Amino acid sequence: MADTAYDPDNIFGKILRGEIPAHKVYEDEHTLAFMDVMPQGEGHTLVIPKAPSRGLLDAEPETLAAVMRTAQVVGRAVKTAFGAEGLTLFQFNEPAGGQTVFHLHVHLIPRHEGVPLRRHEGGMADPTVLADHAGRIRAALEG
Repeated sequence: MADTAYDPDNIFGKILRGEIPAHKVYEDEHTLAFMDVMPQGEGHTLVIPKAPSRGLLDAEPETLAAVMRTAQVVGRAVKTAFGAEGLTLFQFNEPAGGQTVFHLHVHLIPRHEGVPLRRHEGGMADPTVLADHAGRIRAALEG
């Protein structure tokens, strides 16, 4: 059985501590949203809590509420920024559930009819493109 303790040295913990850069789009007291470096579609954004939480099942209810509030705010901006017709939200838990980074996170992916998602393991995106996408989302947040 997998170790289910939270490991603060996961990549998202390092992003929260500023040890690894990220293309940030939104931040408040409880959450951070930034671009996924292996996007499944243009505008693929992640929302994470600042509280140490491995996944859905160990997170405090207040942490989950904060993540979902941010997912709603950022999700609207992502949809607007990319002229999307819809939005896909993913949240995975534990290896058998598809989780690969063991810090609670929600994927927000703007969707267009008939456009399939890319594979998540499809490689790292161009940082210039990610910066542009982050700027578009920040602009949509500013309204």
